[in-house]
Amino acid sequence: MVEVNNTPWLTLLGWGEGGTQALTAASRAALESAEVVFGARRHLRLLPPLNAEVIEWPVPFADGIPELINQRGRRVVMLVSNDPFWFGAGTTLAQHLGADEWLSLPAPSTFSLAASRLGWPLECCTCLGLHAKPLARIRPYLHVGRRLLVLVRDGAAVAELASLVNRFGFGDSLLTVLEALGGDNERIRALNADGELPQDIAHPVAVALEVAGNGPALPLTPGLPDHFFDHDGQITKQTVRAMTLSALAPMPGERLWDIGTGSGSIAIEWLLAHPDNQAVGFEQNTERAARARSNAENLGVDWLEVKEGRAPEVLNDTPLPEAVFIGGGLSQTLLDDLWQRLPEGVRIVANAVTLESEALLAHWQQKAGGELLRLELANATPIGTRRGWKASYPIVQWRGVR
Repeated sequence: MVEVNNTPWLTLLGWGEGGTQALTAASRAALESAEVVFGARRHLRLLPPLNAEVIEWPVPFADGIPELINQRGRRVVMLVSNDPFWFGAGTTLAQHLGADEWLSLPAPSTFSLAASRLGWPLECCTCLGLHAKPLARIRPYLHVGRRLLVLVRDGAAVAELASLVNRFGFGDSLLTVLEALGGDNERIRALNADGELPQDIAHPVAVALEVAGNGPALPLTPGLPDHFFDHDGQITKQTVRAMTLSALAPMPGERLWDIGTGSGSIAIEWLLAHPDNQAVGFEQNTERAARARSNAENLGVDWLEVKEGRAPEVLNDTPLPEAVFIGGGLSQTLLDDLWQRLPEGVRIVANAVTLESEALLAHWQQKAGGELLRLELANATPIGTRRGWKASYPIVQWRGVR
């Protein structure tokens, strides 16, 4: 019998500002026995003399992956910041390797170190890795009393983050800057978000935020107030939007097609429902498409994709969704195309306000089944010295499943 050696050739070694002093026995043994060691420049500066070949990882990160894979068959250590699989490089590298090719030896994450320094229960904190992401993604998490731990790229990013927190109305928040946690140069400084920041903030850096202030927080339930969206009147209004999102029923990791996206309100709230959700908005008006993108960025869901063009042609070459909302451009051609294009099980919601569109949905419900609703809303408004009901246009909504 021939035994197959399944020992992983690559070790993803959690590496912090403490260098070798912070390593476990297993991590130290892997490093000492390595033939090749990869690491970013700031990691390599903490390395002691080794017998291994030492290779600096290039920027951008993806450029180093072919060279790493070329070392297959040798004993290789890749130095990765702290915990490789919590906003770390391990997630990217594992996609290029078989499960039996690598071993991960994590160190305490920056989040763990920060919580330990501050005495915060980590399970009650929101942890965000924004060192390579737009900082506006913090927006949905700005709720008074919440504690956020945020990884950022450098001192300039700390200043940008503080500026955003102020702009959103939460300048009273306590902001703690945590530099080089776990190393000889560790430093922790606290100030208000609207205060003057130090000019000598060093990388690596994290920010802890205790949210305070009078800014408008984003509610967790569907149906944000309309004032959160810039629009030209082409918007699914708050109450109807809440009912529409309830019908679309977003679940984690699902993709939405928002046809006739207008201000992007439906797609944006779909994305706010869960950070893993995806959405593609389709809009033939260039100005509205730009407005939808801007609304998404301002509300912290910048990953909304908006494609310009007329449906159904613009739907081509777009990954298939789990749900579809038709808020504009409703036609028999579009419904027929979707029925041919979409796989079974896709949830579809269409809203109509004109008599012609109502008739189309009534006919379609007879053909395809589903549920047909008429939504009528009225607001109390002044009539002289008294008040009366002012009705808005009724909405006919079809809810179905392909």
